[in-house]
Amino acid sequence: MNPSTEPGGGRSSYLSFMLAGEEYAVGLLRVREIIEYRPVTRVPGMPAAVQGVINLRGSVVPVVDLAVKFGLPPRPITRWSCFVIVEVALDGQQTVLGLLTDTVREVLELGPADIEPPPAFGTRVRLEFLRGMGRHNDGFILLLDLDRLLSLEELLKLTGASEEAPPPAPSQAPAPPPAPEASGNG
Repeated sequence: MNPSTEPGGGRSSYLSFMLAGEEYAVGLLRVREIIEYRPVTRVPGMPAAVQGVINLRGSVVPVVDLAVKFGLPPRPITRWSCFVIVEVALDGQQTVLGLLTDTVREVLELGPADIEPPPAFGTRVRLEFLRGMGRHNDGFILLLDLDRLLSLEELLKLTGASEEAPPPAPSQAPAPPPAPEASGNG
């Protein structure tokens, strides 16, 4: 079953959001929550699109800036900037990611007739990242395939960052050997 398909119907729900002036959407059933922007802790060695990690109720959640991933122009953090917390599949296991967005727009209901295949040209997003183009009002919204947005190597780095344990406590120095007993011969 398509992860965003509602049971019992051919229509699917999508959450749309803006990135650098363009509208994108992901399957609603993959979205866990939407949270306000908060400071991101940088993690060395991550791909350029990975901003770092955030603390979400005690859990480490990697944050991905899709605009950087797509090669879109840089844009400022505003009061509408937020994280869309989603689940992606990594080797059959669900991994939680935060997607940095400029603003969240709306929930859309799209049927199979509303979705066109991605065009072979004209988008700034690589075709393998797209599930299709959703017809909405007088335009189209790019429907992202969350499981293809990041390469396996990028996802493994993210997983390593989120599973990184706190540094171990300093080890204690080994106990000194017992002092030799004083002999009475001398």
